[in-house]
Amino acid sequence: MDSTPHGAAVTAAGFGVKGSRGWAFRNIDFTAGPGSLIAVQGPSGSGRTCLLLALTGRMKSAAGTAEVGGLPLPKKKAAVRSVTALAHVPGVAELDPALTVGEHLRERALLQGRFGGSLRALLRPRQERRAAARALVDAALSAAGLDLETLPKGIRTSVRDLERLEALRLSVALALIGGPRLLAVDDTDLKLSDDERAAAWKMLHGLAAAGTTVLAVCSEPPEGDADVVLVRTGGESEPAPPEGAPGTPTATPDAPDVADTADTTASKDSKAGEAGDAAEGSQGTEGSQSGPSGSDGTGSADSADSTPAGSPATDGNDDEEGPADALAETGRA
Repeated sequence: MDSTPHGAAVTAAGFGVKGSRGWAFRNIDFTAGPGSLIAVQGPSGSGRTCLLLALTGRMKSAAGTAEVGGLPLPKKKAAVRSVTALAHVPGVAELDPALTVGEHLRERALLQGRFGGSLRALLRPRQERRAAARALVDAALSAAGLDLETLPKGIRTSVRDLERLEALRLSVALALIGGPRLLAVDDTDLKLSDDERAAAWKMLHGLAAAGTTVLAVCSEPPEGDADVVLVRTGGESEPAPPEGAPGTPTATPDAPDVADTADTTASKDSKAGEAGDAAEGSQGTEGSQSGPSGSDGTGSADSADSTPAGSPATDGNDDEEGPADALAETGRA
């Protein structure tokens, strides 16, 4: 029996990302064990999102070393992407405000079932696949603390009608469906009240306690929380961009090839100083997201996040399910 913890250990030494306008961040040093809650603190424009993207294999580093679950960066970026997931990253992994909660959940569960499992799982009877998808969705919703019964229209509630904390919970739930070893959440506390902020951190603590390593970008970490590994960006070692330059320096990532799930509730303007060009048209990261109607971040068939290492590839002989089957895959249609 494999006794390896589900969460991925994360280490960084002298880690940095550099772009055409200079350093986005550098000299990041920390060590976190499996199942840790890592808080990345810093002002907007200090490279927080670039750090999140680099540590999940979606942006190429330029200095230092880092490892996620024993996988070195940037050498094993694709492998790192297969064991990590993004949530709540504007311009990179987004919910579609025009779609409903149910539509996001159904598509994500269908993609996970078809591209995130084994060949044997794909050959199981449809009824068993639906039951498995429903179990994945229910477990993810429970872990994220999102109760569909409390939403204005239940599972048919549009994303645009969700409160900020509800949208954060949904984006986290979508990311959890893939069973990541490292969950990276951006702008965790953006525009949340004190009570909402406390509820968000309680959710993330619960995920870490259950074994998933959590990397959360924030403006202010929980006070007096000894269980949080604090990483600060925007120190003296990170020079500011030239006067008049729009935002902080941006990295030069490789071609996008990853898909994920996340949220759009945070302002994209605040990301201009973080990921710079990375947020434009989802071409600024290695793993830009695309999902329902091309913007949710639930993924594509050939993405690294949607196809974890060791997962079977589908071929043209597969009997593809139609839209009606997709909507019914979780049994919630």
